[in-house]
Amino acid sequence: MTHAIPVETLVIVGGGTAGWMAAAAASRFLDDGRRTIVLVESEEIGTVGVGEATIPPILNFNAKLGIAEADFVRATQATFKLGIEFANWGNVGERYMHPFGSIGRDLEGVAFHQIWSKFREQAGIGPIADFSMACVAAKAGKFAPTASDPRSPLSQLGYAYHFDAGLYARFLRGYAEDNGVIRHEGRIERVEQDGESGFVTAVVLSDGRRIAGDLFVDCSGFRSLLLGQTLSVSYHDWSQWLPCDSALAVPSQRTEPLLPYTRATAHGAGWQWRIPLQHRTGNGHVYCSAFMDDGEAERLLLANLDGAPLAQPRKIGFTAGVRDRLWEKNVIALGLSGGFIEPLESTSIHLIQTGISKLLWLFPDKRCTATERDEYNRLMREQFDYIRDFIVLHYKATARGDTPFWLQMRDMPIPDSLARKIDLFREKGRILRYDHDLFDIPSWVAVMLGQGIVPAGHDAVADALDDERVIAALRTLSSHYTEQAQRMPAHADYIVRFCAAPAQAVAV
Repeated sequence: MTHAIPVETLVIVGGGTAGWMAAAAASRFLDDGRRTIVLVESEEIGTVGVGEATIPPILNFNAKLGIAEADFVRATQATFKLGIEFANWGNVGERYMHPFGSIGRDLEGVAFHQIWSKFREQAGIGPIADFSMACVAAKAGKFAPTASDPRSPLSQLGYAYHFDAGLYARFLRGYAEDNGVIRHEGRIERVEQDGESGFVTAVVLSDGRRIAGDLFVDCSGFRSLLLGQTLSVSYHDWSQWLPCDSALAVPSQRTEPLLPYTRATAHGAGWQWRIPLQHRTGNGHVYCSAFMDDGEAERLLLANLDGAPLAQPRKIGFTAGVRDRLWEKNVIALGLSGGFIEPLESTSIHLIQTGISKLLWLFPDKRCTATERDEYNRLMREQFDYIRDFIVLHYKATARGDTPFWLQMRDMPIPDSLARKIDLFREKGRILRYDHDLFDIPSWVAVMLGQGIVPAGHDAVADALDDERVIAALRTLSSHYTEQAQRMPAHADYIVRFCAAPAQAVAV
């Protein structure tokens, strides 16, 4: 019988959001008093740092670390996010919201969207967004935390954050170092491997320091220093479905009102993000270089800012896809070193969080057995595949044909897994959701309906309900959301009162 030998030294290669999230979590859950946790980063190497918008699971990550929400919001110049508004994705001029939280309330076991679909053309029913607490509050510019009382409309509200990714990394660095993580500053010159197993044994810095370890977490960004360059794990290119390969990022002045949602506006060959923070607004233009050159992309970005730019746009190149394996030998990749899906649904930081949680669950001994590696790789590839399909849906489900880019996206073949979802929804509004699918039924419903995929019918189970009672209940339900939103504070007022960063705090 082979006895397990515990990992004594965990080495995290690279800082930024991925590195310091990993370090913070490791310091909280893996420090047994004997294990050493080390992070190596170089200030000479910049980070991408555009992942300033998140989705609700980030609340769980911070909570598990014991981080108080108000402290986090102040430290990272954060604001609250109730969802994402999509402009020009179905047709130019159209808008819809992908809200966080639930939509409506199921009645007698019948999914709400099926009930709404049956009665949507009745007088006084209104669009499905009227039945989302997050949508109604976002439209009014209001915010309040989720309520625990299931009778309150606020119990159906979900939220996440917009924050400065650089400040978040700094915040987590303080947390991790306070918990004993050792940071080494320096550029990695070479990587050493065991001659027999191929396991990484150490990284050597340019000044000759040798940082040895038993398990390595690769957070080196697009360079993928350990997983890609050293272990030669190949990259699975998804450009046939997600051809955007460039982004320009630029901060601009904060503008009023302070919106509690992200905005994604489609342009001729891609889309532009708008992320409101307490001290500024984050902006960027994701585009396909085959259809738009850098100069035109920059002109469009700057012409569509809500406030004056605070810097020159910064170019980022990428290829959408994922490495064939995220864990190889004794190296686990987190963040950009393992794969990249454009941040249309703010999933980049979530994929880091997911990778960390699954690593904690499958944390190995020094052998790094195939059983643990294979399960990790299976679960992570599922996550990437599910998110890929959800992002591709936004491009495929468009009526636009005004540019060559949108014509190509509208007519492109798509993964079979996504095609099945669309067909089922188009028929009778059914949602095919897999066990570990990140996006729940309300998310798929919001995007499908928002971009014009309207079911031809509804599930027959909705016909078992009393029509008059259901219509009356729908009208009452939507009025409850409106009344609740009227009682909520404005987004900016809530922040000033409870969690404003020092430069933003004023008397109220």
